[in-house]
Amino acid sequence: MPLPDRWKILSWTCGAAAIALSAATVQAADPAPFELGGPGLRITVMRGKDVLPIAQVPSLAEGDQLSIRADLPEDQGTRFLLLSTFLRGATNPPPKDWIRSAETWKKKAKDNSLSLTVPKGARQMTLFLVPETGGALGTIEDAVRGKPGEFVRATQELNQASLDRSRLDAFMAAIRAQENTHPEFLRSVAPALARSLSMKLNDECLSKVVELQANCLLENREQLVLADVHSSSIAETLTGAPTDLALQLSSTREAGYGFYSPYIGVVRDLARIFGAFSNPEFDYLPTLSVRRDDAAALLLNKAPSFQKPKSVLVVGMPAIEADSPPRLRSAANGPICAARPGVVLPVEGAPLIYSTAYARAMTVKLTAASGETIDLPVEARADRGGYVVRGNGPLPAAFRGTVKGHLSGYWGFERFDGPDFSLQLPGDAPWKVAGEEPTLVVGRDNELGLTGEAPACVEGVTLRQGDGAPQSLAWKVQGHDTLLLTLPLAERRPGDIRLEVKYQGMATPTALTLKAYAQASRLDALSLHAGDHEAVLSGQRLDQVAGVDLAGMALVPDGLTRDGSVDRLRLVAKGDGAALKAGDKATARVRLKDGRTVDLAAAVEAARPRLTLLSRTVSAGTAEGRRLQLQGEGLLPDDGRLVFSVRAEEGGAFRQDDVLEIASADGANAVRLSGPNGLRLSGPEVMVATLDPATLAPAAGPLRFRLLRGEGASDWQPLVTLARLPHIDGVSCEARYCTIKGRDLFLIDAVDGTPGFQKPTVVAQGFTGSSLQVPATRDGRFYIRLRDARDQAVILNAS
Repeated sequence: MPLPDRWKILSWTCGAAAIALSAATVQAADPAPFELGGPGLRITVMRGKDVLPIAQVPSLAEGDQLSIRADLPEDQGTRFLLLSTFLRGATNPPPKDWIRSAETWKKKAKDNSLSLTVPKGARQMTLFLVPETGGALGTIEDAVRGKPGEFVRATQELNQASLDRSRLDAFMAAIRAQENTHPEFLRSVAPALARSLSMKLNDECLSKVVELQANCLLENREQLVLADVHSSSIAETLTGAPTDLALQLSSTREAGYGFYSPYIGVVRDLARIFGAFSNPEFDYLPTLSVRRDDAAALLLNKAPSFQKPKSVLVVGMPAIEADSPPRLRSAANGPICAARPGVVLPVEGAPLIYSTAYARAMTVKLTAASGETIDLPVEARADRGGYVVRGNGPLPAAFRGTVKGHLSGYWGFERFDGPDFSLQLPGDAPWKVAGEEPTLVVGRDNELGLTGEAPACVEGVTLRQGDGAPQSLAWKVQGHDTLLLTLPLAERRPGDIRLEVKYQGMATPTALTLKAYAQASRLDALSLHAGDHEAVLSGQRLDQVAGVDLAGMALVPDGLTRDGSVDRLRLVAKGDGAALKAGDKATARVRLKDGRTVDLAAAVEAARPRLTLLSRTVSAGTAEGRRLQLQGEGLLPDDGRLVFSVRAEEGGAFRQDDVLEIASADGANAVRLSGPNGLRLSGPEVMVATLDPATLAPAAGPLRFRLLRGEGASDWQPLVTLARLPHIDGVSCEARYCTIKGRDLFLIDAVDGTPGFQKPTVVAQGFTGSSLQVPATRDGRFYIRLRDARDQAVILNAS
């Protein structure tokens, strides 16, 4: 990598001293980031017969042969001494012959570069670039052998911080590249980059205008890098090692390490470490390595000094340990369609595959059902969330249907195996009905399964009948060869229907012809309760029922449900009829839509209990945060409590075994209150109930109640609206606008300064911010309409 021009001109001018002094002043207050370009190194590693550039070497091993030389400009004005040392732990000083040096200004390669072999027992390696001066080698040798623990820690931190910096650089480069090409796609690309590289994404940036999103995403760069779970933490590395208090402190949360990677606190940590053995002659200056091919460009956080104390540039090398490739996991939810170029194999678990060259020569091996295999190259793409297949041209005919894909390559020198994938490519095989061909009946929805060789590659499914307009259908992939469909035949006529299944990249769909049949109604029973003006008709194909006449009452359909193979049709009365008592026998005349009539015996059952809601009292919750003022008793906060009373009608009386059921409007969430559980009799005809909304979680919206007695039940009646409330921390106002701050603001539907919501500020669906800007009001009162209760409002006082 070419050296930045500022490194060439920085050295050794009068201005350099001023810059160094300024940088030192800044560091004393708050260490500067690593943004100053320094010199470079050229490093290759040989293991056995294989030679790799340093950018592809995640770790060193005993016996590795290293070739290291300084990459300095031809007009370099200051001579540098290149030193190397191997280390073997915090408490075991290295022997003198583990410390080597080279005079970079010499002409001969044997004099100006280092040729090293990793010795047995070495665990770390550190490089130094020192301005040439008498006694430098001895001074550094004494420092390394005198306090090896500090250099062990420095090497570990610098190596890890360099890796974290590589992820930060990859994230920044991808954001900038997207900004320069298609900034309108940042909203979708940025989250994928953050997931792939383990970056801390500020979601609020994506709600800004397109032109401001990229700069917002890259603010506070040192705080963007999250811990890479593949890398062992420094605390784990040093467990049990006797270290100075400064070394122990630097890994605590209070010292800045926290939940983030060493990159955030590395400057503070190294300042403590190097401060322990700096002297009037030398000042140790940490560097981060930006590795590309065999080049390692160094980044500094302050300008070096060439006057006493002279700056010693410290370079951390990869650890000397067994290679530990990351455990890549497949992020695919099912088979992946490989019909089009650039198919993505989604993976998770290894941010370094995107920011370093450690994973190399990666391929996916496809294995067909016949056993034939083919290797295709892949490329890691952080913006796509995995490896993109780069094979060109169509695959052989054997690779049709479902094939196995295995991701593999090398992690440094070692073999690297990733996860397996199931890939699908469509062929010419026709689609078939799964299992036995079902009897499709018009007038209702019909479930259908189709089997084919590549359901993951289906682009569309269309239903046709005769000359009618085609209808697109939704589908779901099940397993490796099945499509699940719902055929909407409610408005279709009996006869042939045609299903067309279209694959990605194929112009002609595959057609499948099926037959739909008409089904006559089957009437099983008609039941009603004495005093009711509704009844339930059970049977099959009841969608063909037009109405029922019973004892002078005209009953009309009011909702059809299906319980397995049985239809249940709810009928409601239009007008009054004869008063039927429990036990009466009557004959109902059922009118069908085709004009026919069918007589059916009806059974009159005992009257159902009837209730009247007397009163209700809502107690607000005790959650922390600014109080939202409720209006009336019709809204129940999810952290509050409801006490209500009901009366039995028509002289009825409650029994000890009666149960009060409370449920959401859709019936998905329900709770039953009984004598031992929140239900008490105030008298024979009045019952008092206490409801804790937590027992209905996660219900929200309108609630209803009814009485259960034996196998009978009263009608459902509205009770109250259950609403989840946002947590409001405060309101701050400036001029014409106010800012509402808090949590769970997505629960708000709209905010206005008037109860009529004439000019509301509408909160978008899926809003995840922690602050909301709204126009200021004259009286400081805001009316908030909740998503769970759009017909009611709560009041928020700004003061």
